[in-house]
Amino acid sequence: MKRQQLAQRDRQQGVALLLVLWACTLLAILLGGYAALARTEGLQARYQFAQTQAHYAAEAGIMRAFYGLQDPQIKNRWIGDGRVYAFQYGDAKISITAFSESGKVDLNTATPEVLQGLFQAAGMDQAQAQTLAGKVVEWRTPSLLPADVSARRAAYAAAGLNYGPRSAAFVSIEELQLVLGMPPAIYRVVAPDITIWSGNATPDTNTAPPLALAAIPGMTPQQQSAILAARVKGANDSSMALNSGTTHSIRSEATLADGTHAVLRATMRLQTGQTGTQPYAVLRWQEGDTE
Repeated sequence: MKRQQLAQRDRQQGVALLLVLWACTLLAILLGGYAALARTEGLQARYQFAQTQAHYAAEAGIMRAFYGLQDPQIKNRWIGDGRVYAFQYGDAKISITAFSESGKVDLNTATPEVLQGLFQAAGMDQAQAQTLAGKVVEWRTPSLLPADVSARRAAYAAAGLNYGPRSAAFVSIEELQLVLGMPPAIYRVVAPDITIWSGNATPDTNTAPPLALAAIPGMTPQQQSAILAARVKGANDSSMALNSGTTHSIRSEATLADGTHAVLRATMRLQTGQTGTQPYAVLRWQEGDTE
């Protein structure tokens, strides 16, 4: 009897020990989970802090660029032809490029020949580029005749689209994607070189990027090469800043020591002679490089 009691007590102690071991194991798992969660949250917090630092550093780059483009001292003024300006801001390295909008192809005012030249330079054949240029002009041209409006919408409907041309000026660069026959691949190529803010019939050769330069009617590869070479040769000529215009697209990239980086893009216009207003107007603001 006594031996049975001892055996039963040993079994009870064994069960109790097993329960204690299971409880310790469960506690260790819970503590491990909490530790992993705390570590993950800590990493997320550090990443968000670094990303915020990079964002504001890139924003500082935008402000620095705008001042540089309008510096009262001509010899110190930046030139909006796509050259790179770099400087250190705290722990961040800032890299900035700026393009004058006057050097781009204006969707609302460019001649059909310029639009055709742009699409050809982007890779379309002459017939396709001419047709697409006509569709762009059609999109932006007002029509007071109901028959014209109906005919335009019918063409879009036949292509499976539930809208027609605006018959008014483009209100954004992205709107070009809605034009009938606009290939996405061609849009991605021309997007950096188009604008709605220059008001020019042809791009300004002083600041036009290569694709926009090639769109100018009569522009030969030899002339284009000569213009670009002259820019390189006169890169430090301060008089080039006088032809840079008042509206610029700026790209600012900030990179921290740990590799965290942020990209901001803004289109900004100088506002002069307007009492009580900011010295500039932000026409477009984007984060990252995705159009």
